[in-house]
Amino acid sequence: MKKDPLLPIIESLNRKSLAQRVEEQIVNLLITDQLKPGDKLPAEKELVVMLEVSKPVLKEAISSLESLGIITRKAKDGIYFNEKIGAKPFSTMLSLVNDNLEAVIEARMTLELGLVTFAAEKITEAELARLKESIDAIEASQNDDYGELDLRFHQIIARSVDNPVIQGMVDSLLTAHKKINTQIKKREKGITVAHHLNIYHALQKRDPHAAFQAMYEHLSFVRNKVLSSRAEQS
Repeated sequence: MKKDPLLPIIESLNRKSLAQRVEEQIVNLLITDQLKPGDKLPAEKELVVMLEVSKPVLKEAISSLESLGIITRKAKDGIYFNEKIGAKPFSTMLSLVNDNLEAVIEARMTLELGLVTFAAEKITEAELARLKESIDAIEASQNDDYGELDLRFHQIIARSVDNPVIQGMVDSLLTAHKKINTQIKKREKGITVAHHLNIYHALQKRDPHAAFQAMYEHLSFVRNKVLSSRAEQS
């Protein structure tokens, strides 16, 4: 009987899907307080039985979680949750749904709209000056190559809130921003500059409502642009 040439691809996809579910189950040990940051996970043999998966699937999930900084393997000692994993729950969830671009965009919008309202209260004059510099740099940029400058603008706002509890979320926001940026094939510098100026002026006036509205207008524009572009490609 001739072997189906698609079988290796299907098996690889099934293993990847299973490995992702195993990642979620392991992370869930933290979410449900069954284990704490710094705790040792059960031995791999126990995890295979507990999660009802094969060794290759478990190893793939473990490798992925290790690359995300969620766990650490200690030679001859076992697998441990990292001590600081509690600071990065948002980052963990973002990584697990990395292929769902719409979910990533909505998560970014939810976080950044909240951040900008607090930034209206907390942002310093020095940070406002850097914000304006980033807008000027975008306007002066050539060939629409201003992705990093755009990131800097949002980074300044996020960092200005200066809240250690949401620091992991801010890091995730920047990761999401980079992912979304790669999906933008055609930039519209004039619109970007106008949106950024609206946000800047609202922050300068210390007006959280205006800042929220300006940021919502900007992020909605980005969301529609990215999702429309992706729909055209599919």
